[in-house]
Amino acid sequence: MRSFRAVGAIGAVALAAAGLAACGGEAGGDTAEGDGTLTIWTLEDNPDRVAILEDIAADFGADAGVETAVVPVDAAQFNALLVSSAASGDLPDVMAALGLDGVGAMAANELLNTDAPAEIVDTLGVDTFNPAALDLATVDGTLLAVPSDSYPTVLFYRTDLFEAAGLDAPTDYDSIMAAAEELQGTGVTPFAGFTTEQGDFQGLALANGCELVQEDGTVTLDAPECVEAFTFYDDLITEHSFAGEQDWDAVRASYLSGQAAMAMYSSYLLDELAGQHENFVPSCPECAADPAFLAKNSGVVADIGGSDGMVRGQFRMQSDWAITVTADPEAADFVTYAMSDRYLDVLSMAPEGKVPDRLGTEENPTEYLDGWEALPIGTAKEQTLADFYPPDVLEALTNPEGDALWWGVRQGHAELLGAMLGELPVENAMNDMLTDANTPEEAAQQAAEQVREIQDSIG
Repeated sequence: MRSFRAVGAIGAVALAAAGLAACGGEAGGDTAEGDGTLTIWTLEDNPDRVAILEDIAADFGADAGVETAVVPVDAAQFNALLVSSAASGDLPDVMAALGLDGVGAMAANELLNTDAPAEIVDTLGVDTFNPAALDLATVDGTLLAVPSDSYPTVLFYRTDLFEAAGLDAPTDYDSIMAAAEELQGTGVTPFAGFTTEQGDFQGLALANGCELVQEDGTVTLDAPECVEAFTFYDDLITEHSFAGEQDWDAVRASYLSGQAAMAMYSSYLLDELAGQHENFVPSCPECAADPAFLAKNSGVVADIGGSDGMVRGQFRMQSDWAITVTADPEAADFVTYAMSDRYLDVLSMAPEGKVPDRLGTEENPTEYLDGWEALPIGTAKEQTLADFYPPDVLEALTNPEGDALWWGVRQGHAELLGAMLGELPVENAMNDMLTDANTPEEAAQQAAEQVREIQDSIG
């Protein structure tokens, strides 16, 4: 399993850390005087990525005259480690690759320095960041963390199959369903998407204007837009997809083998489609002669429209730098260094899944976008995304002028999204719907009622 899931799974921080605010000091800009060691937790626990961060930290420490320690943390252990560290007053100074739900939950428990992120971004230049990324990391006017990079969930589709069938690109609900119906029974399964996790559904629901919650806390998963999204996904999966459960591995395998005409997946699939990852090799019939066949014959839709055809934005997982409330003074300097002098090194950990949220510098507004396109990908590390994909695909991924979508975060309720990960209300409703235990209408109501119960439990 590729480690990109760790970033999105951080919301499991949920936080069982409720009530830990008193353990970590007061939220805000005041930090401890320092213990001489700058400790950085990272949710990037892949050894190669850890090594890159260790190198960045060591170089920073040598210049700053401080010891540095990079601690890789397994997502499954993050919640317990955070709780115990906060309770003992031994929080790390910096958290790397922290998801938006984790950021929101930590802020709710007053474990974050909430002044440093804005100061860092101001130093680097507000205009050098993707505004949508800054917006997602901002709650009630306060920037809670420094956006680093993102990976969008996109719809991959076989352009060769679509062209042969005379189909339009699957850019919204109507064209996706029209393609699924036309390709049904042609020897290829029309659509592959998750049935065990709600990531794909959330992206498609947001595309239709289905929000989890309003700013005033009203849960809206049973609104008409959401019922419509449940109905759409039910039809796609039960009528035009594979039988049985589909998780990350199953969806990826079906598309890499040429068995699926469309697949919802993250941008981490890009290096694999190009035959650049030794552990996930394309096995479609045409791939034996040309390992990059799927890259050459796949389109990417990153901004999907709803039933009305309207494009509302892009669903993307955002990775952030967070500074804890007890951080040493050097913490902000380290994040600034990682987001400037060493930013391309950060992105080089996995360019296909680390789309830059800082686009360039004041002097060169596209410096990091241009540098990102030139970074080697996969395990081969010999070719770049630009070697396989046209400019329009890369531009769709970077989303420099578009909106970014996420349930609950923009409305100021990221802690609710984090708490949901312990109860899985949407996944449960999806499962009941896809196994015919519930209708889409009942699934939307079931999910909404369970989220309201979770909301009540966290106050």
